[in-house]
Amino acid sequence: MNINNVTIAGAGLLGSQVAWQIAFSGFEVTVYDYFDKELDKSKTLHKEYAELFVSTRGASQEQVDEALARLKYTSDLSEAVKDADLISESIPESVEIKQSFYKELSKLAPQKTIFTTNSSTLVPSQIVDSIDRPKKFLALHFGNTVWDSRIGEVMGHPTTCPEVYKVICQFSKAMGMVTIPLHKEQSGYIINAVMIPWINASLDLVVNGVADFESVDKTWMLAHNVERGPFAVMDIVGLSLAADINRLWGEQLNDEAALARAKYLDENYVKQNKLGVKGDEGFYTYPNPAYKDADFIR
Repeated sequence: MNINNVTIAGAGLLGSQVAWQIAFSGFEVTVYDYFDKELDKSKTLHKEYAELFVSTRGASQEQVDEALARLKYTSDLSEAVKDADLISESIPESVEIKQSFYKELSKLAPQKTIFTTNSSTLVPSQIVDSIDRPKKFLALHFGNTVWDSRIGEVMGHPTTCPEVYKVICQFSKAMGMVTIPLHKEQSGYIINAVMIPWINASLDLVVNGVADFESVDKTWMLAHNVERGPFAVMDIVGLSLAADINRLWGEQLNDEAALARAKYLDENYVKQNKLGVKGDEGFYTYPNPAYKDADFIR
């Protein structure tokens, strides 16, 4: 099973980052999204990433030009997957949306194609019944700012083929990640299983009126001598995703605190199009957020 052609399903911030990293690593990449406007945003992001790699990561202009040339874009799913050896899915964090997508994908993708999900919280077993090739389905999960975090968490389900699992571990390494194999299914993988409780505890302090978000971030930054706190991290992750995760868990577990977090994020940020870094405003305003100011923790 050789991987040469990769399709990225979902042209949001993380999907665009994954697409760029894979293309920069030498693979042919097709970016798919249902909405043409999302594809246009992805193209713009890729041009920005090219400039970033030249200015801060030591890449040559020739290298980034070659990466850009390896990227294609389409809103036609059939066209997007016709030659795919691998599909990396980064669509909205909803069981129903993902199940519907994989049913359609199963009809269109060649039988050689391996399916991977980049879901933040859902495990493969929650989706696999919608897929025609369960042995070729597993999770390959990335951290935000893919080239900096360099995490490639690989998680199968009980009937994932061991050889397919091995191929994806090798692919993760080939695209510049440090491969992190998980031995069993775990919602949130390793990174989110650790990070989400931290973020939720921080949100609870604000939702319950204990402190404002700046005070929470300042406290964390001072206590741990780090450059950003939990609310700055949430801006990077994306506030719509943070709301979706809390809504999903709140509904599944009848968790009132999670539903309260989702409501707070929706009403104060998401509905006002304050989505975090990708929308230029979230808890902070970008590209010059207050937490980067030297006076922020004085």
